[in-house]
Amino acid sequence: MTMLTRDESFELLGGVLEKSEADHCTVRLSGSTGGNIRYARNSVSTAGVTTNMSLSVQSTFGQKTGSSSINEFDEDSLTRAVSRSEELARLAPENREFVEPLGPQRYQESNAYFESTASTTPERRTRAAADSISVVRENGLVAAGFIQDSGGFRATRNSAGLFNYRRSSNVSFSVTVRTEDGTGSGWASRDYNDVSLLNTSDASRIASEKASASANAVALDPGDFTVILEPAAAHDLIRNMMFNFDARRAEEGRSFLSKGGGETKLGEKLMDDKVTIYSDHTHPDVPAAPWAGDGRPRARTTWVENGVIRNLSYSRYWARHKGVEATPRPANIILDGSDTSLEDIIRDTQRGILVTRLWYIRTVDPRTLLYTGLTRDGTFLIENGSVKHAVKNFRFNESPVAFLNSVDVLGEPVRFNGNFIPPMRVRDFSFTSLSDAV
Repeated sequence: MTMLTRDESFELLGGVLEKSEADHCTVRLSGSTGGNIRYARNSVSTAGVTTNMSLSVQSTFGQKTGSSSINEFDEDSLTRAVSRSEELARLAPENREFVEPLGPQRYQESNAYFESTASTTPERRTRAAADSISVVRENGLVAAGFIQDSGGFRATRNSAGLFNYRRSSNVSFSVTVRTEDGTGSGWASRDYNDVSLLNTSDASRIASEKASASANAVALDPGDFTVILEPAAAHDLIRNMMFNFDARRAEEGRSFLSKGGGETKLGEKLMDDKVTIYSDHTHPDVPAAPWAGDGRPRARTTWVENGVIRNLSYSRYWARHKGVEATPRPANIILDGSDTSLEDIIRDTQRGILVTRLWYIRTVDPRTLLYTGLTRDGTFLIENGSVKHAVKNFRFNESPVAFLNSVDVLGEPVRFNGNFIPPMRVRDFSFTSLSDAV
């Protein structure tokens, strides 16, 4: 029962709505089946499959809203869920920013569901883990990895006539490889909607090469360096930046996009000409939901064009307050690049630091988007177009706005965590201290 069809979802949600006595009622339904396998020190440690289906009811009287959720679907449970949400709504304080639910909408669909992923078997997960472990063992190294897959659906129906339904699937894999003495560490990650694209051997080979190469790293004085950020490293900072493209925060003076006096930096050039960032839920490599959480249809939206801020996201309330279109938040992050490979970028670099990924990222100054964090799992000195040796990890203090204004090469984008990000070379990336962590 964890994968209902469109018609089955429509009927179930309609039956719940018929029980409602509220001014407005929204019912959301989701179900999924997913499996995972985890290994450490080259041996599987855990594996399992989970299935679940849940339903939430949101009821509103005037401007007072309450909600409840269940994962039982007999008539009594459905009735109690509606009654409980209405009871909570009557007790809730008024929400002065309440906006009534949307009526019927039209959506541009995206293809994010693959039956091969949704029906992944334990045997397939075992083979994927074995392929990874085999590569690592051949190199005399030790691996810890995690493979997770799922397939499911989501549907929404409300008392104003809105209905949407979507199926999706996803598989993700990450592996950390260490040398036996623990002095070297490498890492790789992959995620897809279609499990047939996953090759754990190739990813584990990359992680193994980095682990071997990063052993006995040399300390290098911190400072400002030309840095090559692999997609995983660039992604985490860029994602944090995109979370801050909210119009209300900018207009209220709480954002790096605030200009003062209620004005924003919309239309201003803040980044290099090469930087164009957009979201597109129909992108074939990184498909996303056709609607936002409140049911608004999504469309391709350009956020940064040749370094210029082109759009901000608006909640429905703030858009109504300002008299503008309510643009949803990014469905995904797609940063345009080129056909230049990471290897080509390295060959074209006289001196710099190659960063595999970043971790423990924390905000230092939200007004400038200054972040601090550490490099991890493979940091290398590049000289004369080749990797010379591993260097000890650094702590950095840097803003994605600053380094996207200092980018001089954008490579070929790849998928990472549902987004599409290229490797990039940036000038004057600020490393402030060393870290003994591997």
